[in-house]
This record gives sequence, structure tokens and C-alpha cells, in this order.
Amino acid sequence: MISSDRSTIFLLPTLGAAFVVGGLLLLDLLPATGYVVAIAGIGLVLALAAAVLTRSAKIELAWLRSRADRADLAAIVGLYVAVVAGLWLAFVVFTTDNVLGLFLSYATVLLVGVTGPIFYMVWVRHRPLASLGLTLGDWRATAALAVVFAGVQFALTLARAEYPAPEVWLPLLAMALPVGLFEAVFFRGFIQNRLEASLGLVPAIAVAAGLYGLYHVGYGMGLNEITFLAGLGIVYAVAFRVAGSILVLWPLLTPLGSLFSQIQAADIVMPMESILGFADVLALMVAAIWFARRHERRRATGRATRGHTPGRVRAGLGIRPHR
Repeated sequence: MISSDRSTIFLLPTLGAAFVVGGLLLLDLLPATGYVVAIAGIGLVLALAAAVLTRSAKIELAWLRSRADRADLAAIVGLYVAVVAGLWLAFVVFTTDNVLGLFLSYATVLLVGVTGPIFYMVWVRHRPLASLGLTLGDWRATAALAVVFAGVQFALTLARAEYPAPEVWLPLLAMALPVGLFEAVFFRGFIQNRLEASLGLVPAIAVAAGLYGLYHVGYGMGLNEITFLAGLGIVYAVAFRVAGSILVLWPLLTPLGSLFSQIQAADIVMPMESILGFADVLALMVAAIWFARRHERRRATGRATRGHTPGRVRAGLGIRPHR
């Protein structure tokens, strides 16, 4: 028979996964304001239920915490302001009237949103890439969740969409891939994990989701869209926390959502040549991750040589994902 403590450990990610699936299904049913209210309400109820379960099973999970890391919070504010300002420059100042200026500023934002957190965490704070969600984690569970979540979203969106010509949607797909990686690293691996280390799980999810919705002001979006995206940000935040890896979101869930949004909006038309530009951006992001991994391994080798065993960062709901 499975002990009650062990049952609770399995129940927590199950609750989280069910919340994500339910949140995705509600996308098709509720308007923006109703969606964020419903998601926040259901999430709060589940959080209270999970808090009772973890308390009774004596599982360590900090729902609320008050030990702010000022360096982390300063890094979040600085990089967030830079990202939003860069987006505003790209989409409000340059706009499609200056395609080169728009692309260069947008590409810079995407690269800063990935390389900035990597440099800060790995080189400045000497933390592992796993603390940014850049880890396989339990790869089987992560892959299964990624397929389930993306399958639900695809069934509700792209499966029923009217596609434009390939020369229209292929550049949008090329854009969605680096954008999805940027959002996963910046908002989930960096902002959410750092806020959880300082404030606890519930404030981290709420604030990270709010910042995710608000950052779209840089795209020139209105309050209604920002409110809706804040609710969706809660769903994405829980999905990430369940798996502890950005691979639960990228390259399937968030790029598919981004592609559908762009197809529905039908307000961006890019030449096929833009595919190469976004491929270059994605390649630079992957290169930054590779260099950081290489640096991390060298540092671990140095510690082992000096007789120290580097600690591992485990991921997943119920286990601390940060250091």
C-alpha cells in the first residue's frame, strides 16, 4: 500500500496538471475579465487544498515566504524595464513603417530576455542552469505533460483555425519559436523562480503572471488583452511549476499559442526572408545556453577537484526548484 505522504506527493502535480488543462479549456468559454477571475479563483482554491495536503504530509513547500533577495529583485526590475522599453521601441516607435528598426530592436529584446538571466544566474550568482528551468528534470513526465497541454491547446485553437498561405504563417512560426523560448526563460525560469525564492509559491505565480500580462503593453496592447494574458500567465506558471522545466512550455505549448494569436490577429505580414533572421536569434539563444552549460561543467569539475561535490537542483511541484 502507498503511504499517505507518498500519495500526496503524486497528488500535488496531478492537481496542478488538472488545473492547467482546465485553464486551457476555459480559453474557449470565457471573456477576458471572466477568464482571469475564474482562473485566479480556481487557482486559489486548489492552492489552499494543496497547502492543507502538504501540511498534513509534512512536505516542504513554501507557499508564502518573506526573505527577499534584493539582488534578485533588482535584477528582475532592471531586466523587465529593459524588455518592456525595447518592445515599446520596436512596436510603438518603429512599427512596420521601419521594418529593420523593428526587427533589430525586437531581436535585441528577445536575446536580452534569455542571455540576461543566464549571465546573472550562472556567472554573477553562481547558480546552475536548472534554477532557470533549463533542465530535463523528469524528462518522461515533462514530455508527457508537454504533449497533453499542447494537444489540448491545439485542439481548441490551430486545429480549427483558417490558415493563410504558407508564405504568411511560416514566418510567424519562425517568430513564435524564439519568442516562446524567451517567455519561458524570462518569465518562468527567471522571474517566477526568483520571486518564489523571495516571496513563496503563491505570490511568485501571481506576480509573474501579472508581469507577463503587463509586459504586452510594449506591443501596444490594450487593457482587455493584458487582463486576459495575465490569466493565461497563471496557467503557464502552474504548468512550469508542475514540471520544473521550461520544456513543458517550449517548443510546443507557448509557440503554438503565439502562432494562433498572430494568425487570428492577421496584423503582421513578414517576408519569407525573416525566417532566417528569427533562426539566427534562436541559434544565439541556444548558443548562450550551451556556453553557460559549459561554464557550469567547468566550475563543477573545479569543485570536484578541490573535494567539493556540487549540489543538484531538483524540479517539480513539492520540491524546491531554486537555490
